[in-house]
Order: sequence, then structure tokens, then C-alpha cells
Amino acid sequence: MSTTREQPIFSTRAHVFQIDPATKRNWIPASKHALTVSYFYDATRSVYRIISVGGTKAIINSTITPNMTFTKTSQKFGQWADSRANTVYGLGFASEQHLSQFAEKFQEVKEAARLAREKCQDKTELTNPALSITSHQVLPSPIISSNGPGEDKLFRSQSADVEITTEKERLKKMLSEGSVSEVQWEAEFFSLQDNNTKLVAALHEANANVDQWKKQLAAYQEETETLRQRVAELESQGAQDSPSENNKEELSQTLEELELLIKAKDEEIQMLKSQKCGGHWEAEGEREETLQKLQELEQRNAELEQRLQLAEQSLAESLAEREKMQNEVTKVAEVMDVKIFELSEIRQGLAKLVESN
Repeated sequence: MSTTREQPIFSTRAHVFQIDPATKRNWIPASKHALTVSYFYDATRSVYRIISVGGTKAIINSTITPNMTFTKTSQKFGQWADSRANTVYGLGFASEQHLSQFAEKFQEVKEAARLAREKCQDKTELTNPALSITSHQVLPSPIISSNGPGEDKLFRSQSADVEITTEKERLKKMLSEGSVSEVQWEAEFFSLQDNNTKLVAALHEANANVDQWKKQLAAYQEETETLRQRVAELESQGAQDSPSENNKEELSQTLEELELLIKAKDEEIQMLKSQKCGGHWEAEGEREETLQKLQELEQRNAELEQRLQLAEQSLAESLAEREKMQNEVTKVAEVMDVKIFELSEIRQGLAKLVESN
């Protein structure tokens, strides 16, 4: 690409994208970072171009024609189609102001390209009137004039000049289009070479990771099966321990009965004590018998309290064991959910890999 005869008239920085040639919908980033995008003017050929270079290759080399249109698709993104390059370019700007400046410059350059083309056409028609005639009407076939062979020679000479001029214009056009196509082909070649290298590297990496994913998948499947067996064991153990609910109910009922009995005995002891303090005993033997009965009742009360403590301790241990078992089942279920989720993600990754291969 020769820029010695071209001068930049406007430059900005933007992220460059090209439309995916396969889907014609998705955007493919041309580089990882923002690039300099410039408008160039070739005074020799009166041609305006948008050029952006990334590294050693031309990312954008688009000749602006009057029929092109720059479209703002969002606040910071715009695009235009280039039929010669058979693609659609997209630019992502850092701000809406940069997008507006680029769009205004595109409209100015487009209008300048239209005026340059009209001026070139007018100049061609003025310098080559015979060429303008051939572009609008069909010349008649050479006819031998009745005035003599001299005028016939003059007519043949003018026709040859027209053909030579037309051939020169056609060659100039082919050369100008050839220089643009050469840059486009070179950019496309480097782009294809880049994509091919990336695809080969991705393929090697995918093939290297397939075995590792398969091993990881087998390990997850084995671990999942182990967790399922553990859950089944815990569920069966919980089913076996379900009769303990009846035992708990019986213990609770026994505790209530013991508490009522202790309360009744306490009331009886208090009554006996009050009778001892308030009344006068008629005989010493009756007093001793009452004291012995009181001691027996106190001993019975102590035994009942001990049984009550044992029953409460047994109930607390049973409740703690049940809560521990429920927590363990919950943890195993959560681990199983995580492993099943990871297993599904690995399967999806393998399916995508198989589709891409």
C-alpha cells in the first residue's frame, strides 16, 4: 500500500470489527486493542479511503464511493458496507462524540468523492467528445462515402482514435482497481493465515484436553455413584430409626407421669411436715413410724428425680443424634447437587467440542 501520494485528513481510535462471512450476523474483532482509523486522500486519483493498520497488515482498506452509507447502530458503534471488499466493517468508539465526528467526516468525504467523480466524468467528456458519444449512442457501421476514398480513410482514422482512447481508459481503470484489490487480497490472506493458526492451536489444545476431561468425567461419575450409595444408606438408616419416635413419645409420657408423682409426693411431705410442726404426737412410736415413712418418701423422691434426669439425658442424646443425621444427609445432598451440576457442564463442554470438531 503506497501512502506517499496519500495524506491523512482525519484520524481517530476505535475497536475494529468485521462481519462474520459465514453467518453475516456476528461481529469478529480484528484486534485485541483499539487501532488508529484514518481518512486518506489520494490527490493523483482523487480517491478517498479509510485505512487502519494493525501490526504489519491492513485491517481496513476501504475506498469510499458515493453510494456508501455509514449507519449508527448504537451510541458508540457504527458500521458501513464495502461491496468491493465483500464485507461489512464495524467501529466501536470510546464515546458518542467520537462516533459523531467520524460519521460527519464520512458524510463529508462521501460528498467529496461524489463531486470528484462528477468532475472526472465531465473532464473526460470534454477532452474526449468521441468517447462521450460512444457512451450514449451506438455508432453506425463504417460506410464507404460517395465522396471518394479519401473521406473513407478519414472516418476510419477517427474511429481508431476513439478505440485507442477507450482502451487507455479501460487499462487505467483496471490498474487502479488492481492496486486496491491487491491490498485487499493481501489483508485477506494475512487474516486467513491468522485464523488458520488460531484454529490449529485451538484444535491441538482441545485434543490435549479431551483425555483429561474424560478422566475427570469418570472420576465425577464414580464420586457421584458413591454419594448416591451413601444417601441410600442414610435413608435406610433413617427408616430403621423411625421407631425411635415412638420411644421418644413414651419417654415424654413417662417424664410427665414422674413429674406428677414427684409433685404429689412433695405435697404429701409438706403436709406431713406441717402436721409434725402444728400437732402434738400422742405416742413416741407413732412419731418414729412417721419419720421412717418420711425418709422412705424422700428416698423415693430422689430415685424418681434420678430416673427423670436419665430420661431427659436419653431424650437429649436421641434428639442430638437425629439432628446430626439430618445435617449429614443435607451435606451429602448438597455435594451431590454440586457434582451433578459440574458433570452436566463437562458433558455440555464435550458436546460442544464434538460439534466443533
